[in-house]
Amino acid sequence: MGYSNARSYHPWLRDEFAFRCIYCLNREQWGRVTGEFDVEHFLSQARVPSLATIYSNLFNACSRCNSAKGTREVPEPTKNLASQTIPIQSDGRLEPFTDEARSLIEKLRLNSPSMVRWRLIWMRNIELAREYDPEQFSRLMQYPDDLPNLENLRPPEGNAKPEGIEQSYYMRRVNGTLPLMQH
Repeated sequence: MGYSNARSYHPWLRDEFAFRCIYCLNREQWGRVTGEFDVEHFLSQARVPSLATIYSNLFNACSRCNSAKGTREVPEPTKNLASQTIPIQSDGRLEPFTDEARSLIEKLRLNSPSMVRWRLIWMRNIELAREYDPEQFSRLMQYPDDLPNLENLRPPEGNAKPEGIEQSYYMRRVNGTLPLMQH
């Protein structure tokens, strides 16, 4: 048993997924004003209510991808999107190397014209900032200022992975081992 609601896990999920959407890899830094990140239930809580607050069923996701997935079943994103199975091409498309990654891209419409256009805009913004405005490049690629201090959070049943606190982005910042920018 853990927290009584999935939202309570959000600080942990933000850290675990490096402040990105598990599906489209959008960085929190690029959508913070709109507050578009939240807890996503991999197996929908409408379909499997018993997993509504089980940590291993939860991801950090942007509202667009969370809505696109809805209650549908999709291939597991940590195995199919967060690995080397899906590089971003210079034309902004995601190029899957596996059938599962291809299925996930199709179901979530990650190569729709609007998503490809969005990706191209960000790729160009980052490229221009890197070349002409290092300060802006740093702002775009840095970790959020509000890294969650997981040490202060107390899950009801205790922390099953206490070593995760020391490896968290917040503690790495405190210890001086956090890189200035995300990769």
